[in-house]
Amino acid sequence: MRLHLITVGEPRLAYARAGWDEYLGRLKHYHKVQLTHVAGSTPQKESAAILKAAGRAPLVALDPRGRQFGSPELSAFIDAQGLAGMGELAFAVGGPDGHSGELRAAAHTLWSLGALTLPHDLAMVVLAEALYRAGTISRGEPYHR
Repeated sequence: MRLHLITVGEPRLAYARAGWDEYLGRLKHYHKVQLTHVAGSTPQKESAAILKAAGRAPLVALDPRGRQFGSPELSAFIDAQGLAGMGELAFAVGGPDGHSGELRAAAHTLWSLGALTLPHDLAMVVLAEALYRAGTISRGEPYHR
């Protein structure tokens, strides 16, 4: 399955860039990965750009109102989408002000990374790591390897 990661901007801080690069490299062993970075402006403009980039792929929007997944549940969710014939899933990280109501309504799934408010750069790293971990679970591989 192809995972299309759509983010508002790119990680700017050194630790986040290093983490993003590390986990994207690992994730590519499990899925085809496409990256799209859209320009930051207002939530409405960012959301329009995200929806355009996602195209017809089911969109999973990171949003504090969403469902929380444990790692095994995330793995099962991605696997179920693949078994349902989805060739691609798009994951969207909004800007600092979040997604617009229109994007939330259009999303296939809202996914919350938890009750904590994470800096934008860190949310991108957590997304990449969580998807990588889900890939290892799907393959039955121990994460620490």
